[in-house]
Amino acid sequence: MEKCAWALASPLEEQYHDFEWGVAVHDDRLLFEFLVLEGAQAGLSWSTILKKRAGYRQAFDNFDAEMIAGYDAIRIDALLANPNIVRNRLKVQAAVGNARAFLKVRQEFGTFDDYIWQFVDGRSVRNAWKSAAEIPVTTPASDSMSKDLKRRGFKFVGSTICYAYMQAVGMVNDHTVDCFRYGQI
Repeated sequence: MEKCAWALASPLEEQYHDFEWGVAVHDDRLLFEFLVLEGAQAGLSWSTILKKRAGYRQAFDNFDAEMIAGYDAIRIDALLANPNIVRNRLKVQAAVGNARAFLKVRQEFGTFDDYIWQFVDGRSVRNAWKSAAEIPVTTPASDSMSKDLKRRGFKFVGSTICYAYMQAVGMVNDHTVDCFRYGQI
């Protein structure tokens, strides 16, 4: 068995592919982390975000949504001066706003996990792609997720970002069938 073709880009991406990408995540903190990182990745390479992931964890209090929801303008300005994250004002403000929206979703549904996994009926969708070229960038499920997240006040949650999020947190298994990880997750 091979690896998915895209996973061979760098050692960091290879490690991410081999141990994280596509593995079902049900931990609210980690689900929030991926939501912030997928939004930060918009317009950039995933490799850039992986290189900055430790910096994000430190700068954003290990993705503690309660703490992030309380960030004020002074804290946002400090984040914008931090070279260990993507210093884009809209993305940083979105992370803070998304923390607030995340907490509201948790209040309504009990957990963010219960909310977000409803878009795939609570279980991973197992696709059977033969090549990376077959993998879509959006689906009706990601369209629905995007629309609902936006309605709830989330930012940087377009359908393409939502589908990448679904792949990352294992809501869909988009490893190609010849990838050794396909049958493992």
